[in-house]
Amino acid sequence: MKNKIVLLGLFAASALSFSQDKGLVANADSPHTKLHSVNLQDVQWTDGFWKEQYDVGVKITLPYMWDLYHNDSITHAYANFKIAAGLEKGKHSGPSFHDGDFYKILEGMAAAYAVSKDPELDKEMDVAIAMFAKAQRQDGYINTPVLIEERWGTLGPEELQKQLGFEKYNMGHLMTAACVHYRATGKTNFMEVAKGVADFLYDFYKKASPELARNAICPSHYMGIVEMYRTVNDPRYLELANNLIDIRGTTDDGTDDNQDRVPFREQTKAMGHAVRANYLYAGVADLYAETGEEKLLENLESIWEDVVYRKMYITGACGALYDGTSPDGTAYDPAVVQKIHQAYGRPFQLPNATAHNETCANIGNVLWNWRMLQITGDAKYADIVELALYNSVLSGVSLEGTEFCYNNPLNVSADLPFQQRWGSKRVGYIALSNCCAPNVTRTLAEIGNYAYNLSDNGLYVNLFGSNQLKTTTSKGDKLEIEQETNYPWEGKVTLKISKAPKKDFSIFVRIPGWSQNAEIKINGVAFTGKIDSESYAVLTQNWKKGDVIELNLPMPVELMQANPLVEETKNQVAVKRGPLVYCLESDDLSEKAEINSIVLDVNSDFGVKKVNINSREVVGISAKAFVENDDWKNTLYRPISKDKMKMDITLIPYYAWGNRKKEEMTVWLPY
Repeated sequence: MKNKIVLLGLFAASALSFSQDKGLVANADSPHTKLHSVNLQDVQWTDGFWKEQYDVGVKITLPYMWDLYHNDSITHAYANFKIAAGLEKGKHSGPSFHDGDFYKILEGMAAAYAVSKDPELDKEMDVAIAMFAKAQRQDGYINTPVLIEERWGTLGPEELQKQLGFEKYNMGHLMTAACVHYRATGKTNFMEVAKGVADFLYDFYKKASPELARNAICPSHYMGIVEMYRTVNDPRYLELANNLIDIRGTTDDGTDDNQDRVPFREQTKAMGHAVRANYLYAGVADLYAETGEEKLLENLESIWEDVVYRKMYITGACGALYDGTSPDGTAYDPAVVQKIHQAYGRPFQLPNATAHNETCANIGNVLWNWRMLQITGDAKYADIVELALYNSVLSGVSLEGTEFCYNNPLNVSADLPFQQRWGSKRVGYIALSNCCAPNVTRTLAEIGNYAYNLSDNGLYVNLFGSNQLKTTTSKGDKLEIEQETNYPWEGKVTLKISKAPKKDFSIFVRIPGWSQNAEIKINGVAFTGKIDSESYAVLTQNWKKGDVIELNLPMPVELMQANPLVEETKNQVAVKRGPLVYCLESDDLSEKAEINSIVLDVNSDFGVKKVNINSREVVGISAKAFVENDDWKNTLYRPISKDKMKMDITLIPYYAWGNRKKEEMTVWLPY
């Protein structure tokens, strides 16, 4: 018990200097970041798209996931904590990352509590946190596969070794969840557990050999430990974060699959497992925000260009390949060319029907780009945040909020002549790999924190949606703004000032990279300053209550083509309107036909129309198309057919696919 007393004493001593930031990241004092978070409770959705999506997330998805992860006949996640705590005897069951998934759900609950102050959420979280504390070892270690083995001896050595791989991932999500919980509730009970974990990791990495230290699959603990440093103000945690980068790539058995075959400071291209990669890049961005080491930012920018210009889908999705090699050498040398899974793959290698695009990788893309935005203030990163959120993240959850995608293909064909490892239908529980569902759960609960950033110069408006912002500037001035819009269905956005500093203050309004000919009016008068796509328009004046900013973003239907080096989409187009990528489902063909036989008439009068899908109203796009002969039985090649049948089609937003009959779908269409 002595160690526990010392640990709690350390916590009590440091509690006096806790950061008062209450956003997803506490970076107001980070010396190398231009923007910082508003508080979790500062944004409340009031109407429209994100209000509807947020309500589904916190009123349906969150309680569904909380109940699911307490149902030990399905997930065993909470049962593992009870067994580890000694409250009952049993075996560990479920994947080795089960702990981390449960922490993600609790993080979502904390974010929801920050807005709602629902006492029932607070009570349920306290019960779970007490269980974590009871299961935690005296030295701060907590990971149920290992703790159950130590207490009950129910796992064999071989299985135990397999379980060890995700322990740092689990701990990382615990630390992140604890920081969010502290900011949402003001309580330190979860932070006590998290500080025990952080102290354990500090001691572990001081003594561990590089071979032992590299046992850290999917490095969520990079983000977690930096967030602990920001929250607790313990310099040892920043020292640890630096050490975690230093030890990568220093062993002979490192792999591209885990981005540790070569040191990070030698990495300039995206490689390996896309979730692990994006989590790593987000963690390195956090570290740069504290240290300002130029090499870290230089590499992140190089990797970003590799992803966005060569390896990212039009939906913002990442990780094209179920299995691949990285890098692709000219000769097969296992020391150079390694098999990897859920991989970024080679440049321009972007298959559609077999696209992997794990939802967690797409969320990782958001986490990484949001941090890059805050470091630099560059709107190009906000564009990727928006693209992924509206398309490849939301596609990971059903419109009803209780079914989920592990992978996110861009084509679903009934005639695909093989069974894929992961299906093309959403399910309520993804056996053995349900990590994406809790990740979507917390992301939807936290979406309000992505909408705005503050800087020493003013307010940044990142995402558009009807909401109320009530916050305080870095200089202590009250700032209240009401945003009204029917975005993304319409391009008009209105910002009404309720309270503002009593002197000149800048409002930075994002002009999306997809937009052309945007217009801004202030109190009905045209703004004559710079309004460039992929930038922030800077509006500076002494704002008064009742002032109105009106942004108008034209939203024509755009036909998009890919770089011709993307072989699978050559001579095809995708349809995009505003931030939304559209797709065609077999439900929306006026005549029965196979989805891969549809040829888009690019001379169509593309119109917009309301479409109801599972009681959710979306804006679809109507168009004309042709149907080629779709009888390809026992045929690999044949002369081109000149006979084509005309038909009407309606395209729907990609995120809404698979919510009806679950038939065929495609994003890219020949024309």
